[in-house]
Amino acid sequence: MVSLDILWWIVFARLTNHGTARLIISIFMLAMMIGLIAIIAARMMRNDWDHLIPKFAVSAIFIWHFIGLGLLAIIGAVLIPILVGQKIISPKAPAKIERAEVNHWNRREFLRFAGAILPPVFTFSLTGIAMAQLNNVRVRRFVLPIVDLPKALDGMTIAQVSDMHVGRFTKGDVLEETVRVVNEMRADLVLLTGDLINDALADLDTGLELARRMESRFGIAIIEGNHDLIENPRKFETRVKASGIPFLLDETMIVDVRGIPVQLLGLSWTRVYGEGRDAAICASVRKLLEQRDTDAFPIFLAHHPHAFDAAADANMPLTLSGHTHGGQLMLNEQLGFGPAMFRYWSGLYKRGRSQLIVSNGVGNWFPLRVNAPAEIVHLTLRRA
Repeated sequence: MVSLDILWWIVFARLTNHGTARLIISIFMLAMMIGLIAIIAARMMRNDWDHLIPKFAVSAIFIWHFIGLGLLAIIGAVLIPILVGQKIISPKAPAKIERAEVNHWNRREFLRFAGAILPPVFTFSLTGIAMAQLNNVRVRRFVLPIVDLPKALDGMTIAQVSDMHVGRFTKGDVLEETVRVVNEMRADLVLLTGDLINDALADLDTGLELARRMESRFGIAIIEGNHDLIENPRKFETRVKASGIPFLLDETMIVDVRGIPVQLLGLSWTRVYGEGRDAAICASVRKLLEQRDTDAFPIFLAHHPHAFDAAADANMPLTLSGHTHGGQLMLNEQLGFGPAMFRYWSGLYKRGRSQLIVSNGVGNWFPLRVNAPAEIVHLTLRRA
């Protein structure tokens, strides 16, 4: 990415002869490179001093490198062949015409000036939008008819809190608001479906304290997500196990809800990537389901929503997942990163008698969301 920064710095600097434009783009590109190097260095050294960088600046660095550079790559791939073709085919303009245009602020020079300062304008505009979003979390409610739901569980409520990503972009007021909203729900169960922290174990104590403060009538449980394991999987699992909060690593627990046993089955993050990932997830699901208690009402918890395939094959009535952030950047409900990367990415999905809820999540590893708002999910179960 730093190499691309340098490349586009040269391109934009050469795009205009205007001194102010060159100064703006130079300051912007230098700041983006230094910021990126600082963030990478902090992660490699497992140090949290990158948290000292203002949230606005970190957001701008992420947006520029994940969106700005990507768009430039697409634009460059389209424009370069066209420009090369024009240079080969078009006759060279007379030198006197070039000299006549150099000293005038004409339309071409204005467009070059605008193009040169477009990166900072684009980046900081999106960053402003992102900053307005980072402290907003909605409540999304579902009423789910469940076949064969025990009569005593009719009306049972669940608060699902997923993808808190405590850390770089999610801290302070938004986390306090999440706890307050969850407690006001007075849900029968509070279930956390992975990615408690963004990546740094330095934020784990904060995440665990937030989970302890979440109130439920009958119980709380947590599973792990991929971001929880970035820095040190073993330390994360050991510390959460020692916290006293029920933490399900390919394990189950029975919670008594209104006199009825409810079995929570928690899937560990499947550490297989590439083409074999879905098959590995399904194998993990089937192995965990060997612990199923046929006398209890089951709820399956899996950070990755593709676990639903194997859970539905086993007629699990309800699966709760996260991981997708609702697609993060969506043009509409059906177009965006969600459907491009996942079979299930936001909201309710049904297959036979089985239902899946995929939460958009509370927090963020990336600062900007488009048509995928952060959320706490509230579920009410009803007899079908």
